[in-house]
Amino acid sequence: MTRAVELYERAAELGVKDAHYNLGCLCMRGTEVEKDMDKAFRHYEAAAMCGHVSARHNLGSMESNDGNGDLALQHWKISAKLG
Repeated sequence: MTRAVELYERAAELGVKDAHYNLGCLCMRGTEVEKDMDKAFRHYEAAAMCGHVSARHNLGSMESNDGNGDLALQHWKISAKLG
C-alpha cells in the first residue's frame, strides 16, 4: 500500500468526502489497491452522503451497470441538483 492510500484512508476515517471519493476511484480501477467494486461503492456512498457530486454520479453509473435503472436515475437526479 502506498503512502497516498494510507493518507486517504486516514482522512476517510475522519469523514473527508474527497478522500472517500478518491478511494472509491482507486478501488474501482484497481489502482494502487486491489480492485474491489463493493469497497468502491461504499466509499462513493460515504462521499455522496456528504454531498460529493461526482461520487453520487458514479453511484448512479454503478447501479445502472448492475441493472438497477430506478436507483441509477435517483442518483443521477440528485447529482444534477447538486451541480
